[in-house]
Amino acid sequence: MHQFSQNNFHLIILDIMLPQIDGLEVMRRIRETSTMPILLLTAKREDTDKVIGLGLGADDYIVKPFSVFEFVARVKAHLRRYLYFHTGEDPMHSGKKIMVHKDLKLDVENCTLTKRGEKIDLTAKEYQILKLFLSYPNKVFTKEQIFNQIWGEEFIGDENTVMVHISRLRSKIEDQPDKPKYIRTVWGLGYKLGDEA
Repeated sequence: MHQFSQNNFHLIILDIMLPQIDGLEVMRRIRETSTMPILLLTAKREDTDKVIGLGLGADDYIVKPFSVFEFVARVKAHLRRYLYFHTGEDPMHSGKKIMVHKDLKLDVENCTLTKRGEKIDLTAKEYQILKLFLSYPNKVFTKEQIFNQIWGEEFIGDENTVMVHISRLRSKIEDQPDKPKYIRTVWGLGYKLGDEA
């Protein structure tokens, strides 16, 4: 696949049905070196297809046919959050440059996460979700609240998007993702930052 510099791009719009190579495979290769937002376009409507796409690293999943106005709004929303992510501007918590919780240190100015001194690469959405929890350490967020805060759209009852991104984030930051201590599940409600220990 043609190599590209992440510095030349801010967002990727990727069709799953490509003529020579599967779009999901293209995305998998991109995710090896890049965290920029990826919007998948597809005619596949099944929930399992969406979960697979999000699980492999997509930030959004747009089913054809779609409204041009909705498409443009989604692109603008992802670009706005990605540019916040890379410029260090912090609309949710503008006062803090470094946010610390247990072994995690999120440097908002440099957009980097370290755990016990080791750098952890996050996608823009994973970064935004973690920053949201760190910004409000005592708050329990419902899936609807997380979706509205991070994606900036009305929640339509699809919990898979939030659950997949939380799972991916846990796989990167937790010592034991099946026994999370940084992002806890509050059964029947949603998620919250784990208590200090």
